[in-house]
Amino acid sequence: MAEDISRHALAHAHPKEVRALIRQGKWRLPTAGLCQGRVQANLVILPRDLAYSFLLFAQQNPKPCPLLEVTGPGSTEPVQTAPSADLRQDLPRYRIYRHGQLEDEVTDLMAIWRGDLVSFLLGCSFTFEAAMLRAGVPVRHLEEGKNVPMYITTRSCQPAGIFQGPLVVSMRPIPRPLIPRAVQATARFPAAHGRPVQVGNPASLGITDLTQPDFGDPVTIRPGEVPVFWACGVTPQAVAMQAKPPLMITHAPGHMFITDLEDEALAAY
Repeated sequence: MAEDISRHALAHAHPKEVRALIRQGKWRLPTAGLCQGRVQANLVILPRDLAYSFLLFAQQNPKPCPLLEVTGPGSTEPVQTAPSADLRQDLPRYRIYRHGQLEDEVTDLMAIWRGDLVSFLLGCSFTFEAAMLRAGVPVRHLEEGKNVPMYITTRSCQPAGIFQGPLVVSMRPIPRPLIPRAVQATARFPAAHGRPVQVGNPASLGITDLTQPDFGDPVTIRPGEVPVFWACGVTPQAVAMQAKPPLMITHAPGHMFITDLEDEALAAY
């Protein structure tokens, strides 16, 4: 069972080892804190006839959708980021959206895989959390063993084809004196959402209650801490709900694809 495997024990495991555990059904929990120092990725899978429009959407919205890799139609192997991996079964959980409705959450895609499906791997903020920790900035959802809280905002993405909808953000409470460190640490990773999009004013994003995230878990905000918001790769799921493509497959929020890339491969400086 996943609960029998310590998250701490997997903090410095090799991605191939953790992907094997996932493929064997031995880890079905969020991947925050696993394989520290390795790039984690959001996943979006679409039929080929919608892939070009989504590619344009990602290019026009690089903060929430920084592209790491795009596969060919029907390919299940991300050869640039994790050779020999299988995108159908190497994530702990997947979500299946049809016409904007969440139809199911599954642990593999073997039964529904098709030869026309194109996979997109997008940068994930879990990637920069190791840099935050090295800078002495606490990461609360890791401390509390929770999934990061994520919120659908009132800020709109740039549309492309049928793809349009709201920005989703992740939130981490940061002690006020450490905010410059958090900004500096995350700004080095534009391919993992980069610097925050908002600091200290959730109402400006249309967020009215931090204890009620749209995805993930609420976390403790202590006295003297400020909510800091980063663009989030769950944005395509909010877009799917609004754009209503016939089929979109994604990771379940917080249940990411762990690549073989080292975090520093994404560092801009």
